[in-house]
Amino acid sequence: MLILASSSPRRSELLRLAGLEFTVEAADIDERVQEGESPATYVQRLALEKAQAVWDRHKGEDTEDLRVLGADTTVVCDGTILGKPADQADARRMLEMLAGRNHQVLTGIAVVSQRGLFSEVEITQVFFDLISDEEMIRYLASGEPMDKAGAYGIQGYAARWIPRIEGCFFNVMGLPLSSTMALLARAQEGPSETQPPASRLAAL
Repeated sequence: MLILASSSPRRSELLRLAGLEFTVEAADIDERVQEGESPATYVQRLALEKAQAVWDRHKGEDTEDLRVLGADTTVVCDGTILGKPADQADARRMLEMLAGRNHQVLTGIAVVSQRGLFSEVEITQVFFDLISDEEMIRYLASGEPMDKAGAYGIQGYAARWIPRIEGCFFNVMGLPLSSTMALLARAQEGPSETQPPASRLAAL
C-alpha cells in the first residue's frame, strides 16, 4: 500500500502517470525555514517530516506493505528560497528575480516504510527568458502563479519563458519520477538509512 503525504494535484497526476496505485493523506507540518538551513536540507527535512507524520497516523495497524511518500519542492535563486507567493506583488517580485537568468528547482523526496527512512534531493537547472511587462500583467491576472513555488509552473503559461532545463522535467513539476520510483523500491527491499539528512546535504 502506498500513501502520498501531499495534497498536490500535480504529484498525484505524476504518480498516476507512472502507473502507481495510492491514496492521499495530506500532512500538516510547519513549513517555515529554520535558521541557517540550506535549501537542500530544507526540502529534504520537509519531505521526511511529511512522510513521518502520515506514517505515525497508522501506528498499530498492519504496516508490513505500507510505504508513505513525502515530497517538497522549492525554487532557489542566488541562494534565496522562493516558496509560494503571498500575493500578486510577491509573485511579481519572484518572477522579476527569475527573468533572464537561470535558477534551481529542488525537490526533496522521502519514503517511510518498516525498513526505515529513505530520502534524497533532486536538483534541476531552469533557464528563464526575459518577461515583458504586458505578459507579466496578463500572467499575474490569471491567478496561475499563486499556488506554485517561485510563482510559476513549467507545465503552464510560464512554459513560454523557459527555453531549456538541465535535469529532470518532472522535478520542476514537483516530483522527479525516476528518482521516486527508485526510492520506493529501496524502501521496499533495501536496508534502512541511518545517516541524518543534514549531514549528507551540508554541501548542497
